[in-house]
Amino acid sequence: MRILAVDIGTGTQDILLFDSSGPVENSPKLVLPSPTAIAAARIRRATASRRPVILTGTIAGGGPCAWAIEDHLRAGLPAFATPDAARTFDDDLERVRELGITIVSDDEAVRLDAETVTLRDLDLDAIRAALAAFEVPTAFDGIAVGCLDHGEAPPGTSDRIFRFQHLARVVQTRNDLLAFATAPADLPPYLTRARATVAAATPEAPTAFMDTGPAAALGALHDERLGRAPESLVLNLGNMHLLGFHLRGRTIASLFEHHTGEVGDAQIETFAQRLADGTLTNDEVFSSKGHGALHLDRSIVSPALPPVVAVTGPQRGRLARSTLQPVFVAPFGDMMIAGCFGLLRAFAEVYPWARHDIEARLGTLAA
Repeated sequence: MRILAVDIGTGTQDILLFDSSGPVENSPKLVLPSPTAIAAARIRRATASRRPVILTGTIAGGGPCAWAIEDHLRAGLPAFATPDAARTFDDDLERVRELGITIVSDDEAVRLDAETVTLRDLDLDAIRAALAAFEVPTAFDGIAVGCLDHGEAPPGTSDRIFRFQHLARVVQTRNDLLAFATAPADLPPYLTRARATVAAATPEAPTAFMDTGPAAALGALHDERLGRAPESLVLNLGNMHLLGFHLRGRTIASLFEHHTGEVGDAQIETFAQRLADGTLTNDEVFSSKGHGALHLDRSIVSPALPPVVAVTGPQRGRLARSTLQPVFVAPFGDMMIAGCFGLLRAFAEVYPWARHDIEARLGTLAA
């Protein structure tokens, strides 16, 4: 069985082609620039050439491509976007227009004399081309994808609040990291980015989705040091978002989500300690430009930190000298694809027919 797992972040897209016929360590792996970073590079190339830009495609991750288009507009150059692509910057198209972007139809877009930049979070043609260059077969029995989706918040509602309400709703319904494993038909309508990403995969193979934060925490549990611990604190320091989970197996005692660039190293340590002892408040996280905090199972809280504090993510180096004395997890020898192992578990959760082959290589995880 061959499952393509793609963990789509702000700085990188981390790719694992899981092949159940051999050791996990032999499966092809790629860590490449994220789709939004690729789009940003193309926008900046057009800016340097003093050319207008037309953005087409679907709603996708913002960040770098949004900053690039802002710089393009500040340079006095025109920017156009089709409605679906424009929603990358804001679900409200009127607010996109206020940024200075002109919204055009698909028919108008093809007639413009401008550099075309296609926005999308999953480019299977590019992934297949990369694999084929090394004689790796490109037929997949399944695809597991993950991204962070703030969701289409109602007018007047903070997207940070709306995002965290979604996380809370999932774990309050079922307290298990695997509760975030979702079949395409079960994705809520408001998760527009996730739905666009899954739509790019479903014509190719059976597809499962999982939010990148829980996927990283679930993947981290495959590190032997973490997997043996009865209780753990897992911090995922992504390039844009920071998520912390206090766990007993896959059960969540507490969680919080923040923006990695908005918190100092000492503040991360404080948040982690107070997450574990049950005193971190939602208002405290939100008022410091984060998303929120939630305590689900206070029977696990303790003044002391859990036996293992695990750190993963591309910004993990910030805690290298931390008083938390963290373990830098590397499931199956590779930190950067921790999220991909979580995505594989999500695929097995959504498609039970795949569970035996995945568990035969990854083992089982305590609930």
